[in-house]
Amino acid sequence: MGHKNCILLGAPVDSGKERHGCLMGPDAYRTAGLSDALAALGHQVRDLGNLTAEHVDPMPNSNPVLIDLEETIGWTRCLIKEAKAAMGSGFPIFLGGDHSLSLGSVAGVAAHAAEQNRPQYVLWLDAHSDYHTPETTTSGNLHGTPLGYVTGRAGFEGFPTLPAPVPEDQVCLIGIRSVDQAENAALQSSAMQVVDMRAIDEHGIAAPLAAFLARVKADNGMLHVSLDVDFLDPSVAPAVGTTVPGGATVREAHLVMEMLHDSGVVSSLDLVELNPFLDERGRTAKLMVDLAASLMGRKVFDRPTRSF
Repeated sequence: MGHKNCILLGAPVDSGKERHGCLMGPDAYRTAGLSDALAALGHQVRDLGNLTAEHVDPMPNSNPVLIDLEETIGWTRCLIKEAKAAMGSGFPIFLGGDHSLSLGSVAGVAAHAAEQNRPQYVLWLDAHSDYHTPETTTSGNLHGTPLGYVTGRAGFEGFPTLPAPVPEDQVCLIGIRSVDQAENAALQSSAMQVVDMRAIDEHGIAAPLAAFLARVKADNGMLHVSLDVDFLDPSVAPAVGTTVPGGATVREAHLVMEMLHDSGVVSSLDLVELNPFLDERGRTAKLMVDLAASLMGRKVFDRPTRSF
């Protein structure tokens, strides 16, 4: 992966769940020095500021527990357009915002890939599979639906028609450790590759990732990486409203990022679910910036020493 034209898009999406605070995420990444870290690696950096959701009129829905449906649809419309446009001029980095922003970011980058006649692959680094639909969710939290949407599951009435659904066998989930019964049943019949924490404990994180990256490369694919704060163990990344113990260590996460950089196939990135209201002196924001820097070329021996 050579020097990139990095395009930062702030997506202060806070509609995908009940617990608020992710709207402060984009500015926390900026404060934690993301632009400087990328520029220090030789990349060009252009910050487009924070996006705004499109207005959507109230609409009926069959699931009364859904939270902020219209606002989430508005964000999806906006982000599909912005993601597709940004892919045409560089390497977009979406600064979240909760994970419902990926409804739009992934759909938008996949639309660009389709126009290039290249397959779109997705790496989902998360404690959760996010494979629900607005009809199957019992929590009403739409940040649990993006993989359901972008792979073309039914039940997304009112959302934009997908320009280019992502085939399930081109999706890999790593770090999964919290899946409810309905999602688990759906995953069993899905072609997505799921690498849960038990598999990582037994076999390590490098082997399944290397195999997936080899597939992407052999297929001349474009790879979108969606990094959720809760992929990490909450002991090192507390600033998330969906903590699940037993997550990735700092070492595992940096290894993943360095392998992604070495592969040369990554074409876009989400940094999602950072809730600065829950952080401890910015430590989670700084760690996420460090991980983004590793993905963009910083090596293990180049990491900064922290003094908290």
